[in-house]
Amino acid sequence: MLKLIAAVVVLAVVIILILAATKPATFHVERSAAIAAPPEKIATFVTDFHHWDAWSPWARLDPAMQVTYSGPDSGTGAIYHWKGNSKVGEGEMEILSATPEKTNIRLDFIKPFAGKNTATFYYSGSPAGPTSVRWTMDGPSSFMTKVMMVFTSMDKMIGPDFERGLTNLKSAAEHP
Repeated sequence: MLKLIAAVVVLAVVIILILAATKPATFHVERSAAIAAPPEKIATFVTDFHHWDAWSPWARLDPAMQVTYSGPDSGTGAIYHWKGNSKVGEGEMEILSATPEKTNIRLDFIKPFAGKNTATFYYSGSPAGPTSVRWTMDGPSSFMTKVMMVFTSMDKMIGPDFERGLTNLKSAAEHP
């Protein structure tokens, strides 16, 4: 009986590893929202990491999270390093570029799993109408990511956080 259980476990592990090997080498997560504020006002909440506590879906998961800022206060070169509980982990973001149309961010996770990704915010609209904000994250699928993707997707894992973040960003940007 023990040999049968061991054989089933080994077979399950082999199947999971084969399925993981078939997963894509990269991932993409994307969400968007219409926000009744001009693009430059919305961009301020993104390009100045000091404003992220007002809308970031992860800031509220660990009120004791340690945050350090370096580089310029906002825009290209601004850096945000965080270290928190198991829900937020540890990592660092850096604004790579900031234009009226988009903000590119280097997003490096340190814990619980290392990962190097890119987050981008796209803004399209005019001062007179709502602004469409599109938030994306792209990155390579590490071996651990591929194993996780056998059971779920990065979109299902991170997409709801993006939705909460955009709802929070909408609330913050639409209020004076």
